Amino acid sequence: MLNGIHGHQDIERVVYGRPAGAAVRAEAERLGAKRVFVTTTKSVAQSALLADVIKELGDRYAGIYAGITAHSPRPCVVEGAQRAREAKADLIVTVGGGSAIDATKVMLIALWQNVATIEALDPYRAGRPREGAAPPSEAIKPPADAIRMIAVPTTLSAAEFNAYAGISDPRHGIKESFGHRLIVPRVIVLDPAATLATPMDLMLSTGLKAVDHAVERLCSQQANPFAIGTSTEALRLLTRALPAHKAHPDDMEARLNLQFGMWLSIGAGTSGVGVGASHGIGHVLGAACHVPHGHTSCVMLPSVLRWNLAVNAERQKRVSEAFGKPAEPAADLVANLVATLGLPRRLSEVGVGRDRFREIAEKSMHDRAVLNNPRPIKGPAEVMEILELAA
Repeated sequence: MLNGIHGHQDIERVVYGRPAGAAVRAEAERLGAKRVFVTTTKSVAQSALLADVIKELGDRYAGIYAGITAHSPRPCVVEGAQRAREAKADLIVTVGGGSAIDATKVMLIALWQNVATIEALDPYRAGRPREGAAPPSEAIKPPADAIRMIAVPTTLSAAEFNAYAGISDPRHGIKESFGHRLIVPRVIVLDPAATLATPMDLMLSTGLKAVDHAVERLCSQQANPFAIGTSTEALRLLTRALPAHKAHPDDMEARLNLQFGMWLSIGAGTSGVGVGASHGIGHVLGAACHVPHGHTSCVMLPSVLRWNLAVNAERQKRVSEAFGKPAEPAADLVANLVATLGLPRRLSEVGVGRDRFREIAEKSMHDRAVLNNPRPIKGPAEVMEILELAA
């Protein structure tokens, strides 16, 4: 019999289908914020979207840090926190994709704990994975008036919908998890127009990351009715809206459906239904090999499904049904979707050769998602088998 705990995120509200700038202003007013600090990336810093957010904040705007780079490196976290500290910020608004959002989550921890160096972040990492779970550090002690954040996502990574962040450590070439219930945004603004300046490849590949969220949870041995329901509807939306978006980028309804699909894809995480090896190996591909976040799912998910088929064939049928093609293998359906969208399908296409496989396999064994895989992965040799399938 299934048993578990369904948690609820410390997200107060999700505002959807409304202009981001006006929504951020209204939420900052509601929260009583006086000094709102903005975090983003260099690419988004030049956008009309960010200009509108800053304009709408008016005299509440207290400054900006636009130095966040891919995979949320520790130096960006520390530098951004210092800038927010100097600005005397009482609320942070992050505008961008998963890297910006994850970096800002850990900036909050750095602000709460007065962290000033990358080494000083060490005590606040999530604990060593046990049975697929990584407990948040007990050293994190938010003050009573802990600064929080509002997120305006520009991609489909869904980072804003969970209370963990993947932060890369340049000292070791790995990605580590940081978590606390209060690092999740208080408010999330899903404005389809906020994605207008996002490059097509980035929209489609992060959409595949959302597909990965849903697929790995549908296939999980812990999947419960809540996870099955949200993940199934996520796939129904995503598998239709992704090709529609590629064909008609000006279709705002398709963009909003992508955001809804992304939101649903991550929902099962609050039920304790974790992801598996596609995500876990993907974390290492990003941190060690600099593969873009979304592309890791494109190249790994079909191979992980094939490797897992021996133990969860019945669960993989749920994926095929959600695609609307119950007779076709889930791995083939995902691979065909990747091909239809013109995204990379093999590790060789993202610049990862067999000479890196041993390193990737060994580092993957430290990732909680790998330990949560439906078919148990007991050592690097089994990760190497999956990598060969994706080569």
